[in-house]
Amino acid sequence: MNNLKEKAIKGVIWTAMEKWGSQFISFAVFLILARLLKPEIFGLVALANIFFAFMQVFLDQGFSKAIIQRQEIEREHLDTAFWTNISIAVLLLVISLSGAGFIANLFKQPALTPIIRCLSFNFVFAALNSVQSALLYRQLAFKTLTTRTLLATFCGGTIGVAMAFLGFGVWSLVGQQLTNGFVGVEVLWWSTDWKPKFKFCPKHFRELFSFGINVVGIQILDFFNRRSDDLLIGYYLGSVALGYYTVAYRWLLIMTQLLTSVTNQVAMPVFSKLQKEPELLKRAFYTSTQLTSLISFPIFTGMAVLAPEIVKSLFGAKWMPSVPVMQVLAFIGILHSLQYFNGSIIMAMGKPAWKLKLNCLHATANVIAFAIVVRWGILAVASAYVIRGYLLSPIELFIIRKLIPIQMSIYLRQYVAPLIGTITMAGAILGFKYLFGSYLIPHALLVISTIIGIATYAVMIIILAPKLAEKIFNSVSLAMPIKLGKITNK
Repeated sequence: MNNLKEKAIKGVIWTAMEKWGSQFISFAVFLILARLLKPEIFGLVALANIFFAFMQVFLDQGFSKAIIQRQEIEREHLDTAFWTNISIAVLLLVISLSGAGFIANLFKQPALTPIIRCLSFNFVFAALNSVQSALLYRQLAFKTLTTRTLLATFCGGTIGVAMAFLGFGVWSLVGQQLTNGFVGVEVLWWSTDWKPKFKFCPKHFRELFSFGINVVGIQILDFFNRRSDDLLIGYYLGSVALGYYTVAYRWLLIMTQLLTSVTNQVAMPVFSKLQKEPELLKRAFYTSTQLTSLISFPIFTGMAVLAPEIVKSLFGAKWMPSVPVMQVLAFIGILHSLQYFNGSIIMAMGKPAWKLKLNCLHATANVIAFAIVVRWGILAVASAYVIRGYLLSPIELFIIRKLIPIQMSIYLRQYVAPLIGTITMAGAILGFKYLFGSYLIPHALLVISTIIGIATYAVMIIILAPKLAEKIFNSVSLAMPIKLGKITNK
């Protein structure tokens, strides 16, 4: 157990380096590109990515999740999964190359055709990464994964910015994505010991598929749950409106990934190893929930309060229509960050069918809500997204209580200190903006408000939850002695 705890802590540290480092690079690149490129360019690539996000669902067949979740894994499982993914990737490549014109005509955007055809090669890159990544996650070998992600993100961002400065326009974003995928493959294959053998076992295929088919269904529904807003905005309102919405949603996504992807990437393999120890699993769930709420509450509330300053300072005045959308989406960010672990629990307990049904409910509700309100614009779509999320959240909690014996009083207690601290922080920021906002430029107002918010929140947490503050300090202290050069992936 202690060994698992140590690996989990190291996993969190390495994953934090991976996710926060890659998000920092991606965000810096995004800021530069937002200054250089027009909103319609981002909207155009967002339309293409809707198509790829849907096709990507069918690429992995849920085999990666199956490899991570299985108690015992044989080499034949890995070989079978790899060659299945390669075969499907080639098929998707052919479909994309031949169907690009149809997709472009569907959205009434002829410029989409060459973009889709070029980006189609990312299917092959993803297939070459899939099994290796799953195996490394299973082993909690996050050092290699961190190296892969950071290097790929940096190289992709460098190519994208360079192309934008040279005037390549939309092809800057295409070049960024292709470079990212290619470099990721190169790093992973160079740094891992496992290499596929030319073997395919029907028995092992069926074992993986029995779990993975539910994951595919989950991912299909998750696509409509998370991308139906983009789809409907792009179809009914056009690429410019989608560009404004994409920037606001991109900020939400960056914040969510910064806050949750670190612990969530570690959560599923750790939860899977604890699936036969319900008390330990329950404690791990409480800890994950507490840590996430501690960070997500102030971050997303600050995002809503400081949205005008964020957009004007970082993206420029041409992106100001994104501000109200960003403010509304901040509230779904809080909910998403807390629900991230729900999916990990469900999958770790070997209940993908439950997750499938849950995603079906969310997807259906989103599609119906978005289809009704899209005619009133992107702000209405964002509002529908938030309202739907909070109305359905009790159902997810009910499902979790069916799997692990959590106590509601203990569960809700995790949120008390972060909530009070966040409300106090928001009041401090709003008070400062009211008193001094008219005297400061947006950049200065953003920086000073952020400092005031952080200081206020930190003081409140120390006052309200001194034991929690001490726990955080001890965890950081535990992490500090780790010598990166001595960490090995076993």
